[in-house]
Amino acid sequence: MRWPFSPGSPGSPGGGFLRRLGPAVRWTAGALALVVVLPLIAALVFLRGMYSGPIDAQAHSRGRDAVWLGHAWVDGRHDETDLAALAARIEGTGIRDVYVHTGPMEDDGTLPPERHPRADWLLTAMAERLPRVRVQAWIGNRLAYGDDTSGLRLADPDDRAGVVATAGRMLDLGFDGVHLNVEAIASGDQDYLRLLDALAAQVGGRGGVLSVSAHQIDPLPRMDSVVSAVTGKHKWWSQRYFGQVARRVDQIAVMSYDGQTPVESLYGGYVAQQTELALQVTPEDTELLMGLPFFHNGDLIHRAETVRAAVRGVRLGLTREDPRRAAFGVALYVDYAATADDWRTYRRHWGGTG
Repeated sequence: MRWPFSPGSPGSPGGGFLRRLGPAVRWTAGALALVVVLPLIAALVFLRGMYSGPIDAQAHSRGRDAVWLGHAWVDGRHDETDLAALAARIEGTGIRDVYVHTGPMEDDGTLPPERHPRADWLLTAMAERLPRVRVQAWIGNRLAYGDDTSGLRLADPDDRAGVVATAGRMLDLGFDGVHLNVEAIASGDQDYLRLLDALAAQVGGRGGVLSVSAHQIDPLPRMDSVVSAVTGKHKWWSQRYFGQVARRVDQIAVMSYDGQTPVESLYGGYVAQQTELALQVTPEDTELLMGLPFFHNGDLIHRAETVRAAVRGVRLGLTREDPRRAAFGVALYVDYAATADDWRTYRRHWGGTG
């Protein structure tokens, strides 16, 4: 039976064109379609399978979670009332670290003090209100790329030295550590590793915590190489490179959102896979945190990226790979976009202080 205007039917648009192509060309076109469609179907089936299975009772909060906090905490927009509300949200959860956005760095890695005029107030108030929570300075910038000269150039030793100096100044202010977020780092970037080595000497040498935001790991071997060749943008790191980064820091937080999966179960399966891949190469003494999407863009992709799916994916990945690992948690992105339901879901499905 032919549906009206099915390809190749006499009255269909292009039907005569397809017949004129000949059987060999039509066969080739069909084979190419299978080459594209079959791997896609296999990937969808795989991710859905990753979202299934039992969850170990040990796969819950260890009291090592974190939350990214926006710039309003240090520029004067937030006050004691806001801090009291934040303390109420954190109370009884596993959050031990907050990453406070202290301002985008300049392109040379420096950070003007006027970008965080209320940092002293926040540090004093946090010490009084939430004494067990470590307050880290969230610093970052994007990389200069190609003809775009704005952004950090990590190949420049002066830019790297600027970032290290900024980290030292954050410790001088009283922050417990430094959380670095530089995007987008190409997998294998040796200049980024050099920067981390220098930061480890500066931050770790002074007893501070060195933490980084990390790209996701290639869901398929060399996937980032293929995608970046087409788009010119980097999204994933190889698992090997992720491990090289993880060995240089005290804490690594995977930005496990924006996964481009339009169905909740597929997103949860993707997070489960990312959790497994990260656990396999992160040293036992490095804290591994998986990001939770505490934001809502409203488009189809991000509607599927729920806190519930992410937490279930994290718990499944942890169950399969290392359910009793101590140095593990989740990181909530981001406070100013979170809803009350996000916080409730995190508490209900991940648990408290562990």
